[in-house]
Amino acid sequence: MTSTPEFSDCATPQYLSATVVEQEPMAQDTYRLRLECPQIAKNILPGQFFMVREPEVNDPLLGRPFALYDTCLDETGQPTGLDFGYVVVGKLTARMTHWQPGDQVEIWGPLGNGFPMPGSGALAMVAGGIGQTPFLATAREALGLREYGQSQRILNEFPEKVSLLYGARSKAYLAGLNDFKLTGLDVEVATDDGTFGHHGYVTDLLQQQIDSSTPPATIFCCGPEPMMEAVGKIAIKAGIPCWLSLETPMACGFGACFSCVAKVRINDEEWDYRRTCVEGPVFKAESLVF
Repeated sequence: MTSTPEFSDCATPQYLSATVVEQEPMAQDTYRLRLECPQIAKNILPGQFFMVREPEVNDPLLGRPFALYDTCLDETGQPTGLDFGYVVVGKLTARMTHWQPGDQVEIWGPLGNGFPMPGSGALAMVAGGIGQTPFLATAREALGLREYGQSQRILNEFPEKVSLLYGARSKAYLAGLNDFKLTGLDVEVATDDGTFGHHGYVTDLLQQQIDSSTPPATIFCCGPEPMMEAVGKIAIKAGIPCWLSLETPMACGFGACFSCVAKVRINDEEWDYRRTCVEGPVFKAESLVF
């Protein structure tokens, strides 16, 4: 029997100045940026996010949300910084490519609820596009390679199998594959054009795993909304608990503006809006109305 995943308490967000440490290209139009920010790094949990803003710049006026890729540690094993991935899609992300070590940025977090503890059954993490970024820390925690959060939430039991199913448009957009070469992590890749891995959608890989002799007991998913909707339907049909991490555009990050609301079912007949930045970004698949 597998245990039911549960959420842990999240730390109070902080508004701070962080220092750019380094950045490097991950794939086409995709970069990994590292910020020195120990106050947030020691508190953040896999699946949570933070807002980043360029100081003294009013266009855009508000920050942008980025999911934790992973924390970075000092020589004593203490978290000192945050890694996150981003795709160049607008004014801020275009300027971010020019940020240099030593530059100062504004950051506030950790925000959101993050992923629950996965339980003891097999865990499948399904990613599309840049949706793989929340899963490096998630995988390391599930494999017992890293602990996260100020309280050092500790998994009492680990998944019997952990896999990453990662889909992208083509090989050029696959980001961070070398980072996911972790002992105990199975990685399967799909590309729409067949330039790497399975020729087709990542949902094909998920269905194959569900139909196998060791189907997942829990599914975590992040990526484009149509893909997440499809994954949610597959999971619900198979009777597998599934959590989706929404990539809803956000403005404030702390629930004041109500610009990032998602439709969430109250019962079989009613639904209401919930703020992705506060009540999410991780929601049970069966609770969402797409």
